[in-house]
Order: sequence, then C-alpha cells, then structure tokens
Amino acid sequence: MASTVWKGYLTFGLITIPIRLFTAARTDRVSFNQIHEPCGGRIKQQTYCPQCERLVERSELVKGFEVEKDRYVIVSDEEIKSAAPESSDNMEIVEFVKADGIDPIYFDASYFMVPEEAGKKAYHLLLETMRKSGYSAVAKITMHQREYTVVVRPHADGLLLHTMFYPEEVREVPEFRRDESITVKPQEVALAEKLVEGLAADFDASKYHDEYQGRLKQMIEAKREGLAVATTEPKKRAPVIDLMQALQKSLGELPQRKPATLASESRSATAAAGPKKQASGRKSRTAHG
Repeated sequence: MASTVWKGYLTFGLITIPIRLFTAARTDRVSFNQIHEPCGGRIKQQTYCPQCERLVERSELVKGFEVEKDRYVIVSDEEIKSAAPESSDNMEIVEFVKADGIDPIYFDASYFMVPEEAGKKAYHLLLETMRKSGYSAVAKITMHQREYTVVVRPHADGLLLHTMFYPEEVREVPEFRRDESITVKPQEVALAEKLVEGLAADFDASKYHDEYQGRLKQMIEAKREGLAVATTEPKKRAPVIDLMQALQKSLGELPQRKPATLASESRSATAAAGPKKQASGRKSRTAHG
C-alpha cells in the first residue's frame, strides 16, 4: 500500500475536505555502491568531527545554521515544528486560475490527492466543477519543513497536486535569450513546419522509455552471467552548414505515418461506434471520472 506523504484538509470558502497526498511519480534509476576494489568490500561512510578528532554517533548530532564562517545557530526539532504555519495541516485555496496561464517551468513534484470517506461528496463536487470550468486551484501547503505554493488540477481519476518553484528559485541565465540579430527566411520556416507536421503525433507516455537505464541493466546482467559486454559507438553528428539542405534531407527521411489530427479523428470515430454496437446486446454502463 502506498505511503501517505501529507494528511490534512483542503478548504475553499466554507467547504472543508479531509484528504491525503500520495507521491504520483518517482525517479527510477540504477544505483551503484562504492566498493573497495582490492577486497571487494562495500565502503562504509562514517561521521567524523575534525574538531574533536574522532568518529561521532548519530545521537550526538543536532541541526545548525551557519550565520557566519564557522559560527552556527543550533535549532531543535521542536523549535522547527513551532515555526510551522497554518498550512501545515490545512491547505486553503486562495484563487482559481486557467491552467494554460501557468508556465510549466514553475512545476516541481506531483501528488495524487485522495479524499477521506467523510469528504468524498465535496471532493467530487470540486473535481467536476473544475473539470467543467477549465480552472485549476492555487493553494498553500507546508510539508517536508517547507511551505509550498501548489496547483491543484482535475485529472480523469481525481485531483492532482503539483508543488511549484517560487519565482526567485527559477534561475536567470544570461545566455538564455532570444537573439534579435538572427533572422530566418520564410522558405526555411515553411520547410521546418513541414518537418514538424511530419513528426506530429498525439502524446503517448507509454512510447517513451529510459534506454540508458535499460542498457545499464543489460550490461550488469551480462557481467553477472560472465558474458561479454556489447558496446556501441555514439553517433557523430556533423555541424549543420546548409540549413535548407538539412531540412530537405530530413523531410526525405521522414517515416510514412498518419498526421496526429487524422489519427485522433480515427480513434474518436472508433470510440463513438463502440457503444452503439454494445447497446444491441446489453445496456452500456456510464463511465465516471
């Protein structure tokens, strides 16, 4: 069973909904341990105090914030808890905004929002209202010793919550800017549009996989079985000199495929025909969510 990462109340107006949050996604990657090559033993990291010149136990450790060089303010767990704002167990919706008005650069982590039994009615009322109106909710929540601004949005199965970066946390990189000195020709734009259309498709997350992690696992399994490890040379790409020539060549190498809009229309027509065929044998059930 999934672990709850936050438990509290979602409020808007005079409505209070008891909810729980569950992590919606996590990074899955191959991890390696540090091994002492001569003996094959795993390295153990220990905590060392250079001032006392000895190893220290975890029970001797406390939290400290460096206020100046080598000078720290010691803070206890109780003091940290006392600084928690009201949003530590109450998530109040402060406003509703259109989803397309939020720049995705601000999104951080994602969570499933699940109602407790007593809040299911109000939860589904909010879900349906947001789904029909096209609005997402902006709220505040405190967890993991930090207060987050979050966006709550409707999903097919319920409400999703996304923690967000604050504006001051989004980095400013001088090199990331539009170069007004660069101009592109209309013919280049037209060819590039054809290339984009040729590669256009409806997004399907199941088509994409981490091939690097897959190859790492294959390599580890091969070494475990004492087999030879296959290696591949990375592709060397020459810099583009003639942009028009590169675009024309790219168009010629496009695979034959249906445009995204046509594929979408085909699926919609198939879905529309399904219930009619089913109705002749038995009553079709209405799907919720």
